[in-house]
Amino acid sequence: MFRATRHIAVAAACSGALLLAACGSDSTVDDDVDGGAGGTEPTKLSAGYVSAIDQIGLPAGVEAGYFDEQNLNVKLKEPYPTGVDALNALQAGEVDVVQVGTPAIAAAQQGIDLVLVGNYTGSSSQLSIDETMAVVAGGDSGIDGKDLSTLRGKRIGVSEGSINHLYLLGLLDDAGLKAGDIEIVNTEPPDMAVALETGGIDAGIVWDPWPITMTGQVDGAKEVLRGGGYIPFIGYLVTTRDYAEKNPAVIEQFLTARAQTDQWMRENPDDAADSATRWLPGTEKAVAQEAMKHNVKQLDGRFSACNYLALDTLAGLLAEQGNVEKGFDVNKYFQPEPILKVMKDNPDLFADLPPVPDAAAIEGGYTFDRDTAAEACPS
Repeated sequence: MFRATRHIAVAAACSGALLLAACGSDSTVDDDVDGGAGGTEPTKLSAGYVSAIDQIGLPAGVEAGYFDEQNLNVKLKEPYPTGVDALNALQAGEVDVVQVGTPAIAAAQQGIDLVLVGNYTGSSSQLSIDETMAVVAGGDSGIDGKDLSTLRGKRIGVSEGSINHLYLLGLLDDAGLKAGDIEIVNTEPPDMAVALETGGIDAGIVWDPWPITMTGQVDGAKEVLRGGGYIPFIGYLVTTRDYAEKNPAVIEQFLTARAQTDQWMRENPDDAADSATRWLPGTEKAVAQEAMKHNVKQLDGRFSACNYLALDTLAGLLAEQGNVEKGFDVNKYFQPEPILKVMKDNPDLFADLPPVPDAAAIEGGYTFDRDTAAEACPS
């Protein structure tokens, strides 16, 4: 097949010392493509992603040629360290589209006129999904994932205000505990292994691939809990309102290419993991393969009432912790029309996913109501 041949060719081009030159800053697979569908000049689009395994769909789609098929010449910025950095680049006009999760809430409240046009991770068929989250505990911590009351009194490493912090809150709520019953240690993912090894924390809660690398780096460390449906997991394809309004056809092409990529990754997780090793510097193949097994469970680019409910739920949790302002109105930021059209025109790209509950299906111009959405979306 064309895509398989292309994939292998790019793998060779992006190996070894050529990694950063071929797959790094401002790169595309074919910058010199000179005509797409109907012989028209491809539309140029600049996109950014964070250096994380669940964000590999964007570079993987470029590598596999799906954006080319949609007559888009996508230029990728070098991976951003955080979603905040990606949003700053969007606001500065350095990129047209980024992939961002919870940081989009604070950014919107601080004045970035952004819109959410699709998902790069999450679920449109249920509320809670968190398969890419895990708790890694030290061997003598006494923490038992089957008895979350064992978290009481422990030092837990999370990145305050991020999705792993919210996952911890979900665990505590399930166990009948409060944040004051534990000691939260603000720890960035790359520092968790050292913190766990030196006794600075009893456990680290984080997203892939960090749980996998931590268990390999710290003697006695083990993954005591994975996922469990304690919180919604969100990750959106984000652009500015101005760009979306001026380029509706481009957004639709972009979302179609992402849907093609996501389906390919769900069907070929090992190949997607190979792609991750090329686009995320320092990622080992075995780690990427293990992480991708969990990541593909959350590859759902569709929109439904469940996505609105997920964002509303997490915004509320963040507000309770004082990380964002109360009263975040999700209706202001979703722009569902492009992805709804992709869903209608290309049902085959989503046929392998769980169906959206009838009561959660939405149309253009949808207005979110929490109570109605909560009834429509399985938890």
